[in-house]
Amino acid sequence: MSELRIRGYVAPGFGPVADVFRDNFERRGELGASFCVLRDGERLIDIWAGLADPRRGRVDPETGERLPPRPWEEHTISTLFSATKGVAALALLALVDRGELDPDARVADYWPAFRDGAKAGITVRTLLNHRSGLLGFAKRVRIEDFAEQPERVRRAFERSEPVWPPGSQQGYHGVTFGVFAAELFRQAHAGEASLGRFLAEEIAGPLGAEVHIGLPEALRSRVATMVPAPTWERLTKAVPKLLFSPGLEGRTFRGALKPGSPGQIAFRDPADLGPTGLHNFNAPRVQRLELPWANGLGNARGLARLYGALARGGELDGVRVVREETVAPIHERQSWAEPDAVIRKPLGWSQGFIKEEPRYFSPHREAFGHPGAGGTLGFCDPVARLGIGYVMNQMTHHVRSPRAMALCDALYRCL
Repeated sequence: MSELRIRGYVAPGFGPVADVFRDNFERRGELGASFCVLRDGERLIDIWAGLADPRRGRVDPETGERLPPRPWEEHTISTLFSATKGVAALALLALVDRGELDPDARVADYWPAFRDGAKAGITVRTLLNHRSGLLGFAKRVRIEDFAEQPERVRRAFERSEPVWPPGSQQGYHGVTFGVFAAELFRQAHAGEASLGRFLAEEIAGPLGAEVHIGLPEALRSRVATMVPAPTWERLTKAVPKLLFSPGLEGRTFRGALKPGSPGQIAFRDPADLGPTGLHNFNAPRVQRLELPWANGLGNARGLARLYGALARGGELDGVRVVREETVAPIHERQSWAEPDAVIRKPLGWSQGFIKEEPRYFSPHREAFGHPGAGGTLGFCDPVARLGIGYVMNQMTHHVRSPRAMALCDALYRCL
């Protein structure tokens, strides 16, 4: 992409980060993306480039006119996939800060369905740190159920049984995290707002952060189209890793397909939002829903502002989201496994935020956040006081994105 034009702002001394951003397009298959970094609330990097929609000849639904590919603009927003979980964790952290949710209380104290059986002793912290064993649903569910029969989805989760004794193991709750985060929020919150509405009114709105769980219709035209990994990549890289690779991606792929395995249970439902259902994330009906594990929409600047506030102890530009003493426990690992039973790699958690190995996104163990499929990343480094956001629309087969890691590596080299 020799004609690629990178727009935005790069602070003096951080040009190498923009160079890596360009390399992502020229050598790593990037299509459209934005990357933003705040340090102590001040902007270091805020750049975007590429295409929000690569389709040629797409038709304007109102005029019938054939349109050219759509460029990625300053306010383009994109699906966050599992980076949504970090945003949901922030909403729950705000309830902790307000005294509405106690991490060490039993979930049953808020949610009556947890009072009996193996679920009775599960604490909020156990649940949020992916140690409950509640990986799946008692009955199969589809995306239509989330839209038309949300009570059916809730009951299918409530009737499920832990796949291990709660607290004894750690395994990524890939889908059910969104179900229990939304319902736990509803049961604990003293107000009437859903998690997505609370995010908009109490956190993202006051911070001026362009991040949504449940997309307002007025913003539909700004959403980037998610594009699946190219066929050649799936055939020459993903399939061989699935069949033969002993590394992380091979272990993760095989675990997600092995019948009855934790990985297969965690990602089985809803099947129409799995690897073959990427097109559903481009559907307005899905974008309007609140699915706090996968369908958040936002841009890099929005994520950087959310995590930039957490990097400063919960405050940014005079807006306090949570108190410093509420954020402090997230700096330490609250759970760690080698390996996580679902992802099959060393991984940790703190109240719904990922605690990664230092070699990935930050060299500091205090850092936390959440990545998402394809590379999307929202991250906080309270040591360097950084809020980091990266969003894109070209999917890849990687479990951890080489593009996101290259950007973070260049950032820390410049620091």
